[in-house]
Amino acid sequence: MPGPLPRSVRFGYATGSVATGAFGTVPGLMLLPFLTDSLGIAAIWAGCIVFAPKAWDVVLNPVAGRISDRTIDPRGSRRPWLLRGGISLAVLFALLFAGPDVGSRWVDAAWVLVCFLGCATAYAFFQVPYVAMPAEITDSYDERTRLMSWRVAILAFTIMLAGATAPLIRDAVGGRDGYRVMGVAMAVIILAGVIGAYAGTRSAPHLEVQPGAGTLRDQLRIVGGARDFRLLLTTFVLQALATGCMLAGVDYLAGDVLGRSGAATILFVCFVGPALLLTPLWARFGTRVGKKQGYVVASLVLATGAVGTLAAREAPAWVVFVATGLIGVGYAGAQVFPMAMLPDAAAADARRTGENRAGVFTGVWTAGETLGLALGPGLFALLLAVGGYRSSTDGDAVQPDSALNAIVLGFSVVPAVLVLGSLWWLARYSLTAKELEEVSG
Repeated sequence: MPGPLPRSVRFGYATGSVATGAFGTVPGLMLLPFLTDSLGIAAIWAGCIVFAPKAWDVVLNPVAGRISDRTIDPRGSRRPWLLRGGISLAVLFALLFAGPDVGSRWVDAAWVLVCFLGCATAYAFFQVPYVAMPAEITDSYDERTRLMSWRVAILAFTIMLAGATAPLIRDAVGGRDGYRVMGVAMAVIILAGVIGAYAGTRSAPHLEVQPGAGTLRDQLRIVGGARDFRLLLTTFVLQALATGCMLAGVDYLAGDVLGRSGAATILFVCFVGPALLLTPLWARFGTRVGKKQGYVVASLVLATGAVGTLAAREAPAWVVFVATGLIGVGYAGAQVFPMAMLPDAAAADARRTGENRAGVFTGVWTAGETLGLALGPGLFALLLAVGGYRSSTDGDAVQPDSALNAIVLGFSVVPAVLVLGSLWWLARYSLTAKELEEVSG
C-alpha cells in the first residue's frame, strides 16, 4: 500500500482552492445583483449574461483537459497551466467589475459579458489541470479522500472569506466603486491561491501514465462509456445546479426578504463555518462507511437545511441562519466525497488501459460542474423574472410579494428537490475500494 502524502504536499495542493473558491463564489454571489441592482439590467438578460460564458466553458473544459494531458514539461504536465491560467484569471477578474461608467446599459452589459468570457476561459485552463492532479499525485483510495478533505477545508475557508468580505467591501465603499474595489481585492486572493498551488506542488509525487491515444472525440467517447463516472457526474451536476441557485439567492434573501444590514455576510458565515469544523469528520466518516454512503448522508443533510429556509418570510432571522448552517454541514460532505470519487474513476480507467485520461475525465467533470453552477444563477434569474422582480440602478426598488416568494423558493424548495433527485443516480454508482484494488492487481 502506498504511504501517506506529506502534509506539505496536502496543504500545497489544497491552496489552489483559494483560487477556485474565490472565483466559484464571488461571481455567483455578486454578479447577478451587480447587473440587476447596480447596472439596471433586467433579470432575464442578466441571467443570460451570467450563463453564456459558463456555457462556453462546458465546451472548452474537455479541450483544456486534453491539452494538459499532452503537455510535456519538466515541472509536470499540469503545473505550468496553474500559472498560465491562474494569473490570467486574476487580471481579468479585476477588470470584470471595473467597467467605465458611460451611462449606457448596453456598454455595461457588453463589458461584463466580454470580461466574464475571458475569466471563464482562463479559469478552464487553471481548474481542469488542478482538479486532474490528485489522480497522479497518489494511487491510494483513502489518501485521495484525505487529500480532498484538506482541499475542501481550504475551499470552505475561502468561500467564507470571499463570500463574507465581498459584500462588506462593496457596501463600505458604495456604488459602482464598491464593486470595483471588491473586484480588485478578490483578484488578489485568486492570485495568492494560484501561486500557492504552483509552489506547494513542486515536490508532489507524480505517477507517470501515457496520454491516451486518438483524438479528443475518441477520448470523450471512452470517458462517456465509463458508467460509474457518468452516474457520479450526473449527481454532482444536479447538486452544482442547486448550489448555484442558492448562491445566487443569498444577496436577494438577505436584502429583500430578511431586510437586515450585513445579513449576506451572516448567511455566508453560517453556511461555511460548519464546513471548516466538520470537513475532517466527513473524511473520517467516509473512511468508515464508504464514500458513496457518506455522499448520500451529506446530501440529505444539505436538502434538509434548504427546506428549513422555506420559512424565511415568516420566521425570525435566526431560524434562517440555523437552517443555512445545516446546509453548510451537508455541503462540506457533498464536496469532499465526489471530489475524492472523481480521481478514483480516472485512476481505475488508467490502470485498466495504461493510458492517462485524467485530464479528459476532469475536463468533462468541470464542464458539468460549470454548467450546473452557471444554470443555477440562470434558473434563479428566471424565477425572479417570473416573480416580477424590479431591477434598478440604486438597489432600492420595492419588490412585490410575488418576487419575494420567488426568492424564497429559489433558495429553498428548488435546490432541495434538485439535491434529492440527484440521489437516484448516486444510488446506482458501484465503484468501491475493493474494485479498485482488483483493477490494480
